[in-house]
Amino acid sequence: MTTANKEPVNLVIKRKEKFSNNAVYYLMLAPFFVLFFLFTVLPVISSVILSFFDFDAVSFPRFAGVDNYLRMFVHDDVFPKALSNTLVLAIVTGPLGFLIAFMLAWMVNEFGPGVRTLLSFMFYAPALAGNVYFIWQILFSGDAYGYINSTLLSFGLIVEPIQWLRNPSYALPIICIVQLWMSMGVTFLSNISGLQNVNPELYEAGAIDGVKNRWHELWYITIPSMKSILMFGVVMQIQSAFSIAAVPQALCGYPSINNSTDTLVALITDVGTARYEMGYAAAISVILFIMMFATKNLLGKLVNLAGR
Repeated sequence: MTTANKEPVNLVIKRKEKFSNNAVYYLMLAPFFVLFFLFTVLPVISSVILSFFDFDAVSFPRFAGVDNYLRMFVHDDVFPKALSNTLVLAIVTGPLGFLIAFMLAWMVNEFGPGVRTLLSFMFYAPALAGNVYFIWQILFSGDAYGYINSTLLSFGLIVEPIQWLRNPSYALPIICIVQLWMSMGVTFLSNISGLQNVNPELYEAGAIDGVKNRWHELWYITIPSMKSILMFGVVMQIQSAFSIAAVPQALCGYPSINNSTDTLVALITDVGTARYEMGYAAAISVILFIMMFATKNLLGKLVNLAGR
């Protein structure tokens, strides 16, 4: 047997040996992979296929080609507004929320264990509490008893209450503020965990090599050491930013005035569960998935560049 023929045989043998040595680990991971395929991969594939059909969840699906996508971009007046609102919320609450969560974690990490634990709980509390929209409903209430209207009226800055959540000019910015307040929990905690696990010896070595201040430490030591944690935070922030629906619906209702705060997730829920247009809902979900996937890749590259 020639040397050229022996190399593929040796490669196969090495792969078999590697597989047999790691068989226990593959077996332990098998339940996760099965569940991941059933509840993540399979639904995504099903949505892509279903997006080319008309399906009302009762009758047999009828092939429609690209009609659902044409309807989305050409005939549906609500979709462009929902897409625009989703992009605005994602751009504001995604990168800005991630940056705020990281900077807060970086500053909180400088305190002692007791103060750090208390501050971490305070910043995580909005995400832990869940449905705390009533606080903002009282704050931005459209009558004279709302805290903001009451304050403005008492100072003579307005002569009648402002309908904050019914005015398209104010509604979306308010939703951005509320979502920022609520969306930093997991990202904040992951950043705190990452900062706690940075090797202190790296800072000592950095001081010897010429690192002069905390900003240099942050850029040259902390961020590169937290690359995997930052990537996790990016993924979680993307998921949170593009899946916004509960906050706008709770504060502004659905549909909102002039669809000013409607999002793609809210539109998918309405189309799929209220109107039973499952094929059209699947097509919208495919577009949303593509947006999330593209954004994740873009931000992942930025994190990798920052970590070099």
